[in-house]
Amino acid sequence: MSRQGFTLPRGMQADWPTLVAASTDFRRDLHRHPELPWQEIDTSEVIRASLDAMGISYRVCAGTGTVATLAATAPGRHVGLRADIDALPINEATGLDYSSSHTGCMHACGHDGHAAALMSTAAWLKRHEASLPGPVTLLFQPAEEGGHGAKKMIEDGALEGLDCIFGWHNWPAIPFGKAVCPDGAVMAGNGTFRITLRGAGGHASQPENTRDPVLAASAVTMALQQIISRRITPQNAAVVSVTSIEAPSGETVIPDSAKMAGSIRLANANDRPLIEGLIREITVSQAKAYGVEADVEVFPRYDATVNHPSEAAHMREAIAADLGEAWHFDQIPVPIMASEDFSYYLKEIPGAFALIGADDGKGHHEPCHSPRYDFNDRLLPIVTRIYARLAGAPLPDQATYLND
Repeated sequence: MSRQGFTLPRGMQADWPTLVAASTDFRRDLHRHPELPWQEIDTSEVIRASLDAMGISYRVCAGTGTVATLAATAPGRHVGLRADIDALPINEATGLDYSSSHTGCMHACGHDGHAAALMSTAAWLKRHEASLPGPVTLLFQPAEEGGHGAKKMIEDGALEGLDCIFGWHNWPAIPFGKAVCPDGAVMAGNGTFRITLRGAGGHASQPENTRDPVLAASAVTMALQQIISRRITPQNAAVVSVTSIEAPSGETVIPDSAKMAGSIRLANANDRPLIEGLIREITVSQAKAYGVEADVEVFPRYDATVNHPSEAAHMREAIAADLGEAWHFDQIPVPIMASEDFSYYLKEIPGAFALIGADDGKGHHEPCHSPRYDFNDRLLPIVTRIYARLAGAPLPDQATYLND
């Protein structure tokens, strides 16, 4: 491995500014070398090499995941801190000097930043390991982007011995210096669906001699949008979106078939069977009305990410200590309709998840999953301090980080 990894030039006693600089360099190196879910071979190697360099013990978990532990014999509550490490199949369009070097793959959701913040936390906790009140486990998790990486980490024992767990996500729709960390659901559950409509193609001048799957797809699309407005109570947030229709043919040709795909988002898990059933029922009935047959596949993905009140209160205290008492952003409804596989952890043990604002008016407003997205490096020292507080570690003097 030729990459440098996370390094502290002056050793483990490096001052806070050096730690912040190392975290930023590490984040940008990860950004240059993104890897898709379950393919994070080099990413996991550089994470493990960095932990080795700091003298932090770890074990391989779920293949490309890594679980590191500090102060393993400390008597207090065992705290888990998590970061995801995978990237997305997106061609980067930022033009930045640390842009992705891998065509068709980009850290467009900030997992590089999440991993860098956890690595700088690791360095700070290692420096203060003797004073930690309880064990701290760091979870560098693969395959969050639809790969159910958290589930595989749990199956491989990542939560064994933990009393609680905390995580976060950068969020460009929230101003820098603001955050949300509610009791209850913070992010929605999700799912996807695929539909194949099979008709009978023919000449566009003779539609009466065909069974048009394109027309049927249009009707199905319109009908599915009525699920939320007419079949789900307005008190329960949910979304059904048709995101693609494929029916390639010539300008004068009605094709034999059409394929559709879409996304489901829901805040209340009890709505999942109803929504999935309605997608099947509506699609089949609409297709039949147009003389077309339909195959419907629905794929549940993640449940809602639901914070435990006690841990959420603890995380809010840590956020407020860093961002100030006006940290809460009340102009974004929660749960947001994006999803997170951190939900798996919160179904197993107490914990909390926060969304921390990235938009500082300096180009960090592009949404996650955009090819123009850029992680805000100013979040790295903030989250390192929040994580350090959650672990019970001492913090640098305020004067040393006021201008982070």
